[in-house]
Amino acid sequence: MFDKFQNNDRMLMLFFIFLVLAGPILLAPFGAGYPDLLQRFCIFGIFAIGFNILFGLTGYLSFGHAAFLGVGSYSAVWMFKLLTMNVIPALILAVIIAGLFSLLIGFISLRRSGIYFSILTLAFAQMSFSLAYSVLTPITNGETGLQLTLDDPRILDAANTSGSLPSTNFFGLTMNSTAKFEFFGMVFQFNVGFYFCAVMLILAFYLAMRIFRSPFGLMLKAIKTNQNRLNYTGVNTRPYTLAAFVISGMYAGLAGGLMACTDPLAGAERMQWTASGEVVLMTILGGSGTLLGPVLGAGFIKYFENIFSKINENVLHGWFSFLPDGLEDLIVWVLHFFVGKGWHLTLGLLFMMVVIFLPGGLLQGASHIIDWIRGKKQSSSTQISNPNSMPAE
Repeated sequence: MFDKFQNNDRMLMLFFIFLVLAGPILLAPFGAGYPDLLQRFCIFGIFAIGFNILFGLTGYLSFGHAAFLGVGSYSAVWMFKLLTMNVIPALILAVIIAGLFSLLIGFISLRRSGIYFSILTLAFAQMSFSLAYSVLTPITNGETGLQLTLDDPRILDAANTSGSLPSTNFFGLTMNSTAKFEFFGMVFQFNVGFYFCAVMLILAFYLAMRIFRSPFGLMLKAIKTNQNRLNYTGVNTRPYTLAAFVISGMYAGLAGGLMACTDPLAGAERMQWTASGEVVLMTILGGSGTLLGPVLGAGFIKYFENIFSKINENVLHGWFSFLPDGLEDLIVWVLHFFVGKGWHLTLGLLFMMVVIFLPGGLLQGASHIIDWIRGKKQSSSTQISNPNSMPAE
């Protein structure tokens, strides 16, 4: 049932649009309805969708996609400093520069495949991090990071006489403006920046869907299945893999640009290998090669990072205060290794369980649950309609 739903593009698209746009309402009961986290869901969802086009479709595992994320952020912030605080020119430049940068890296790295390709992309990413951190300080501002200043020219904007830094905007709508509504004791926040990122996520998802269903996407799947066989039949696979690499890099650049749009700051830490490893985890955890999987994995990891990391010993003591003192202290001592600063341990254990028991990712788990519920309903309805079919004792 779930597989049929995934293959019905119209239903899948409508379902995805509903989930994304209703995010502030659906996630508020789980403590994830505030704008900053919702924006991160969308941004890293775009990042993971783009990575999935390369890894999920083509089978090329890149450990250097954070380089394009960082390049996109730097490009967007420079556009805010020099041209305008409108986010559209910043995103256009971020995507273009990330695309050109990925074309250069992909042209060199794709001369190799397998683990050699992965190591090459990792090396390029670390080189980019080192350049941004120390060598290219006039462009990146080094370890301090690239930030807005009061004396930035901003050619297309009016002179700033407010004495404070301007906010990013979408044709006058400031990205940080938020409307709050209280309903049944819960506060729902509707933020302009989130809905702008949400629209970008929906467009990115739609484009990925079209790529998956296109002859180009089928060729990428064939490359993943058996690239050597294609080469033996005379098909030159290099242009296809390079195109997938560039498209994936442009997605990362868009994500980096959106990070700068919601928080106009760019730092070299966005290019570190840990950021590249994070998007790999997101894609595998959600379901590599699927459409919804990477977005699900991105949301899952960012939820853990922002929610579980805030649970400290004081919070745990509040939860278990009804227990006797000795037992309370014991439980808090055990659990504090898995929350707060130790949330990575919990994430690692969950990742191991998913890889072992659900090789297809969280999406496979959701499919199994839906099929189990459907099968249970069919079984009960069959027994009710035909009671004589039950075996005699």
